[in-house]
Amino acid sequence: MTKEKNTIENLIIEVKKYLQVDTKVLLDAYELSKKYLDSKLEKETLETAFILTTVYADIETITASLLYKLLSLEKVSEKDLLKYFDESIVKITKGAFKLAQIIYSTENEYLIEYYKKIIVGMTEDVRVIMINLASRVTLMRNINEFKPTIAKKLAKESLEIVAPIAHHLGIYKLKSELEDLSLKTLKPEVYNDIVEKLNSTKNERDNLIKKMTIEVKELLDSHGINYEIKGRSKSIYSIYNKLDKGRKFNDIYDLFALRIMVSDESLCYLVLGLIHSKFRPIPKRFKDFIAMPKSNGYRSLHTTVFGVDNTLFEIQIRTFLMNEVAENGLAAHWSYKENRKADNLSSTDQKLEFFKTVIDNYQNKVDTGEVIEEIKDTKMHGNIYVFTPKGDVIELPHGATPIDFAYRVHTKVGESMVGAIVNNEIVPLNYVLEDNDVVKINTSKQSTGPKLSWLKIAKLTQTKNKIKSYFQKERKDEIIKYGENSLDSYLRKKHISKKEFLTEDNVSKILKELKCKDLTELYLNIGNNKYTPHNIVSLIYPNETPKILKKEIIIKNNRDINVAGIDNIKVNIASCCNPIPGDKIVGFITKNNGITVHNVECFNVRDNDRLIDVKWQDETNGKYLTKIRILTNSSTSYLGDLINKLTSLGLVINNIRTSIIDMKYNFEISFRVSGIKEIDNIIKSLMKLGYVTDVWRVFK
Repeated sequence: MTKEKNTIENLIIEVKKYLQVDTKVLLDAYELSKKYLDSKLEKETLETAFILTTVYADIETITASLLYKLLSLEKVSEKDLLKYFDESIVKITKGAFKLAQIIYSTENEYLIEYYKKIIVGMTEDVRVIMINLASRVTLMRNINEFKPTIAKKLAKESLEIVAPIAHHLGIYKLKSELEDLSLKTLKPEVYNDIVEKLNSTKNERDNLIKKMTIEVKELLDSHGINYEIKGRSKSIYSIYNKLDKGRKFNDIYDLFALRIMVSDESLCYLVLGLIHSKFRPIPKRFKDFIAMPKSNGYRSLHTTVFGVDNTLFEIQIRTFLMNEVAENGLAAHWSYKENRKADNLSSTDQKLEFFKTVIDNYQNKVDTGEVIEEIKDTKMHGNIYVFTPKGDVIELPHGATPIDFAYRVHTKVGESMVGAIVNNEIVPLNYVLEDNDVVKINTSKQSTGPKLSWLKIAKLTQTKNKIKSYFQKERKDEIIKYGENSLDSYLRKKHISKKEFLTEDNVSKILKELKCKDLTELYLNIGNNKYTPHNIVSLIYPNETPKILKKEIIIKNNRDINVAGIDNIKVNIASCCNPIPGDKIVGFITKNNGITVHNVECFNVRDNDRLIDVKWQDETNGKYLTKIRILTNSSTSYLGDLINKLTSLGLVINNIRTSIIDMKYNFEISFRVSGIKEIDNIIKSLMKLGYVTDVWRVFK
């Protein structure tokens, strides 16, 4: 009987190979998960943890990977975990649990929602994403357990969404495995054909790589260089990509490859010179990713030469740390953080800058559909490198314009841009930049800011979102001002001094009660109709209720409302506050139109001596108009879905008003209901929709 390899004991051994930490926390996490998980989930959890050790994940990440399925199965609560584990571990566990709840789909709208939530997770802690990637590799390794239709769906998601994320994080080890496993599921005939061709040439390739390695070793040894050399096999999916573009198997140059690692950057260039002195390089096949790193921090020298037996070899030359970053992405940062002198960590810093870019995109209300297209586009076409007049290198995607360049330098440069000069010639703003262009941006203090037409010219999603953000801010300022004026007007109407009302103590109480960080956010919420001025004032003056004329006799009439001391009188429902059964109400005696019934909180009946006591019947039969406001987190309108949802609840919609604030759709919808219980159930049903962030009843 074969002994199980993936055990907690072996996991601890693997962790100790690269981390000098107390591993008791891993044992504690495993024992807790083993208590609740079935054997299948326990096995998958351990496999995910082992995968994380291959990319040098830290102890917190691996511990969280052993725990997060407990939250998914509702076996253990977050509060329970805090009794046994540090807050940092529980936070990562919670993040991994949230990602595990996402329903993956390659349908466009779900794909957009999926990537948006990925970014949200990244803003909290990128280690959450690492668990998600490792878990997806575990799933793909066990893909045969699924029905063919489901397996192909999972493989498509892995290839189009998950693998590109691993690529952008620089975790190539997981990226390559996801790509190969996905290809094997989606196109098994193609996958097996490539494997067969590779196997048929394996002995030949092994002999050639061995002969080339010996010659390179002799060359480097003769110059006293300390190094490590490895033969590198090209991934099956990478070969498939080249074949898919019309290349013949025998014409793929880098089937034969060597990777040389040295101790510092200067030796990389020395080794390159020695290789070129002995083996003839192919023109235009040399790439310097050390001087010009990729956006995800990848650094290395690449060259293709005619090696032994006149065979083409791709040679990659890098430092040991560059190799760790290339193989394991961000994880190399933790592995080397205690030994920064080992090498320059600029590649890791650049990788962290990439995270910042993604987070900036999210904070600028990124259109995630565009992000996905940009990821695919970058993966397909690569990047260009252009220069500032001072010689600084700026990396941009193919198709980028001077507008993208300006905003990449700094947002202020983009907002004050009035023109561009490329290679000493004035160019239009829609000029498409090319490799090695020298770009100068002309700015002016008199600039009126970016133009909406720039959105059609810019290539980068980040550029577009910064332009959108500029215009959103102007609109936001208008809403804030409107909210402030509304409160001022209400205070004047009630003869309340603004200075006396907005004292430090009062403001503190209001902000705490409504969970606003400052007065600006409060005014924004008033301007967005989330709160009325009356809601705000009543927090400070809760006892300021309408003065009601008391009558001793309540005569029951044949309507839904009892009017104190009066029978057979015309009763109207006030349109300013639209009270419904269950609300506290008061009657207003009109001159010629009977009694108008208001919500007691309605500011139109405050401090009035023409009020009369009214109340709802114990049982009512009518339907009453009410209005709700729905906030969403989406730049896509879900109006049709909302209408279907409300209709399924038996409602007849009276009116709909749509607005867009901060590039998100919001709705005000009015309809008739039987009372408070019905409206509460409607709000609960709407809050279950994934794109809905808040729902409340509007009283005006």
